[in-house]
Formats: sequence, C-alpha cells, structure tokens
Amino acid sequence: MKRRRALVRVFAGFAQVGGWLAVTFGAAAQPAARVYRIGIVGAVPPAAADADTVRLTELFYETLRRRGYVEGRNLVVERRYTEGRAERLPALVAELTRLDLDVLVVTGNPAAKAAKAATKTIPIVMLLVSDPVGAGLVTSLARPDANLTGTTDVQEDLTLKWVALLKAITPGASRVAILSSEIGGFDPARPAAIRDARTASARAMGVSISHFDLNAPSDLDHAVAAIARERPDALFLDHHPLSYILRRVIAEFAIEQRLPTFGSLREQARAGILMTYGASAAWQVRAAASYVDRILKGAKPADLPIEQPTIFDLAINLKTARALGVTIPQSVLLHADEVIE
Repeated sequence: MKRRRALVRVFAGFAQVGGWLAVTFGAAAQPAARVYRIGIVGAVPPAAADADTVRLTELFYETLRRRGYVEGRNLVVERRYTEGRAERLPALVAELTRLDLDVLVVTGNPAAKAAKAATKTIPIVMLLVSDPVGAGLVTSLARPDANLTGTTDVQEDLTLKWVALLKAITPGASRVAILSSEIGGFDPARPAAIRDARTASARAMGVSISHFDLNAPSDLDHAVAAIARERPDALFLDHHPLSYILRRVIAEFAIEQRLPTFGSLREQARAGILMTYGASAAWQVRAAASYVDRILKGAKPADLPIEQPTIFDLAINLKTARALGVTIPQSVLLHADEVIE
C-alpha cells in the first residue's frame, strides 16, 4: 500500500522541512576580505530532497548570494544531517557549536530547542518555528532577549478561511475532520485551548469539527481509518510539520475518499491537496537569509524582532478538483496565487 510504504520512508521526509537548508550552490560574486561560517542541520543529504524542498533551499542560498555571500569564496557552510533520526539533533547541534560559527540556522521547534540548549553565545536564526513564545524559546516576539531570532510560522487560526473556501465549493458541507498535532513543545494547555476556539468559530459558521491526532508518522494509518469511518464532508490539515511531510500520502487518501482537503502551504496543493491558504514558505526562507545577513553585519539577535507571516498564499489544484468532482467557482479562482492544472 502506498501509504504504508511512505510511512517507512517518512523520517527521511524531514529533509523536506530541515533539508530546505541543505543544498550547496555556486555563483559569481566579488570576494570579501572576511570568510563567514554558518552551520545548518538537515535531515538527509540533498539528493533525498524533493523538488519543492530543493526549490526552497536554493531560494535561501540565492537570497544570501544576492547579499554578497558566496559559498567557497566568503562563506563556509557546515552541514550536518540527522539521517531521519530526530534524536540526533542535540549531538549534531552541539558539534556545530564547537566550530566557531558566526551564525547557526535551524528549522522547526525541535532543532531550535536543541540549539538554544547548546549555546548561549552563537547567534541562532530560526524559521518554521511555531509560537516561539509558547514553546519557551524566547520571552517575546518584539524583543527576543536571547541569542535566538528569526521567523515564526505562527498565524491566526486559519479555520474560518478554510470553512469559507469549503462553503464556496460545497455550500451544504457541515462536518469537517481535522488532522491535528501537538508537535512543537507547547504548554500542554495550549492545544486544548486552540481546539476549543477553533470548534467555536467553525460552529458559528454552521460547521462541526472532529479532531484526529497526528503526532507521529505511525499515527497516520489509525487517523485516516477513523476519518474514513466518520465520512466527513471535508478534511483540514492542521499547520504542523507532519502535514507537510506526509502531504502526498494524505492527498492520495483524500482523493481515494473523494474528500475535499484544505491545508496551509502551497507545496501541499502541488502534492495533490485540493486547496491551501496560509503563510508563504518562500517568504519565511527569504526572511531567514535576511536575518543571517543582518547578524553577519553586526546586529544582535536580541535586538531583532521575530517576524510573523506577512505574505499568504492561496493555491488550488484543479486536477484534484476534477478527480473529486468539485467545481471551483470563478470568484475563488480569481483570488488564487497559484492554480495547478
């Protein structure tokens, strides 16, 4: 079964999150007098990354290159790989901190937590970290007051937007399943509060919500089997790493079940999810490179506010819509940032 084979390989899929920063590049630029050294932890070598991952990785380095940093000339990049084993993060981060780095770049909450525990002096730039205040990484977004800054993908709950999109294509929809997660190191009370608020807001729009946990790849078979039994009108993908890593498997399941599915990253729509609306991953990658530049030029992380999403994408997969027998109104298509044929 495709889903089970994908689960066997899933930890390699963490390259699709952490590995965004794991591809080498080359370009011409004027050499600088000083050579800078940055450290990056990926999951697996670049050859294991998919096309979306490679594109985002190259975007990070392209942004640095435009600011004058060229690997092999004035930039050294120290890369380490977990090989799909997240438990290796603390040791790999500790190894990097012994290399006299100018900046350490980390992706996701587990890597950010490992980096914070490993060093109080090396500047840390993070991206794709959910709620760094709630996760105990910084004291505030405006003034991190630590050696850690960067971007956060925390965003206003997208449930109302997804419900509105669902109602636009299926006005009679009234029951929604959400694949939700507690990944991220939050206070235990936070996921429950988020669920309560989401349920109340959806109910106000005439939609009931059922939550299905996806806290580890091994949860997927059980979760999708339960969703199939419940037969909801649509499926929402909570904003967390696994909904990105497992995006192709989830898309296959949704099409099999003829289940309109909504997510937050346009890369999910490219993988077969019907619609996505949420913070731009490309924006976050460019912003992380900008933080690296500012720190290399002398800025202190404690003085650099953590940036929240400012660019949001709406992506629609028309191939999936046809497979589901769903018609996307022209009024929705006109607002799409990307339409996948």
